Amino acid sequence: MRLENKKLRKTTRIKSGSRVLLEDMGYKIINSDEIIKNFVPRKRSTFEAAIIRESNFAVLKYISEHLDLNNINKILLTSNHDIYSKKTSRHVKVLTQNNNVRSIVDFKKVNDTRHINKYFETINSLLPDAGIYIGCVESNKQRNERVHGKKNNIIKKPIILVQFLFHRVLPKLGFFKKIYFGITKGKYRYLSTAETLGRLVSCGFEIIEFKKIRGLTYFVTMKTREPYFAETPTYGPIVKLNRVGKNGKMIKVYKFRTMHPYAEYIQDFVLSLNGYSPIGKPAEDFRLTAWGKFFRKFWLDEVPQLINVFKGEMKLVGIRPLSLRFLEEYPEDIKNQRMKHKPGCVPPYVALLKQDVEQYIESEKIYMEDKEKHPYTTDIKYFSKAIYNILTNKIRSS
Repeated sequence: MRLENKKLRKTTRIKSGSRVLLEDMGYKIINSDEIIKNFVPRKRSTFEAAIIRESNFAVLKYISEHLDLNNINKILLTSNHDIYSKKTSRHVKVLTQNNNVRSIVDFKKVNDTRHINKYFETINSLLPDAGIYIGCVESNKQRNERVHGKKNNIIKKPIILVQFLFHRVLPKLGFFKKIYFGITKGKYRYLSTAETLGRLVSCGFEIIEFKKIRGLTYFVTMKTREPYFAETPTYGPIVKLNRVGKNGKMIKVYKFRTMHPYAEYIQDFVLSLNGYSPIGKPAEDFRLTAWGKFFRKFWLDEVPQLINVFKGEMKLVGIRPLSLRFLEEYPEDIKNQRMKHKPGCVPPYVALLKQDVEQYIESEKIYMEDKEKHPYTTDIKYFSKAIYNILTNKIRSS
């Protein structure tokens, strides 16, 4: 079997019956019409050249930091073909199982995949436990820099808005969805880094690292489980978050969405990177959208919690509604005391100006003691102080 380079018109002889997949890299396979051909190059430099041809030296260096390129028999290189398609998936499945492939390096941008979750699920099924999957995505920001980088802001921003509406809003509308994918064929998807990583986690991968390299974001993940969908990804303007209510009952708290879709799945990963900020929220949280930062700054994201008030699950003033994970950070005695109270839209730390983690735990303790002593006047007092502090700019949501 031979490979002919389309650009250089040179022919390279390779061994057959090997364990590495090389596809759509400027080569065409002589005397074969199969979609996938695999081979072991005679020299490791040929394998590295394959990676460089699909990307660049910086990416080769990045991949070599995570994979042993000397042991190429267990690495699968893919590009451009849709592994999710039935015909290709059948070939790849046989290849990976028969040759004990433990790593997949995918040079096809996630943006050009029609069914992203199904694609990741297929990758998951091809790998053994602890198998490594490396891929890439062009984030919204990277795409805008590539396409509109040198344009004047007055011209650039309206164009970006129109493109965002076309690529992100229309596909979510039932009638336009078919038209959109009919036009784009599932390519040029608008994706944030946070959404891509969140989809990967939901499909059974653990994020090891991600890095921006020459206009693309490369991610390194490990298969740790089968795909699961414990959270419901949100695309609309309002989200429902799982929070602990009175007596430990779980409730759905309504808020305006301030994060990218699938952000729920990577909270632990974000916390592992930078921990909590002084005010008890994940520090340097890249899951936040641009409009989300604005909404949080002026407390606008909290307004839909009035729905919870009308449903009787929350009240206007009260302890902060917390996730189970964050509640674990509290001392045991405070956790038990919290169970006796409904959460509120306006938490005590806003009134008492105690916003870092330790201080607002203290503020809740003070509030609960006040509430038990003065059940009818405490909320009025705290609400008045909170509104004054917000209007006089003494405290901000984030």
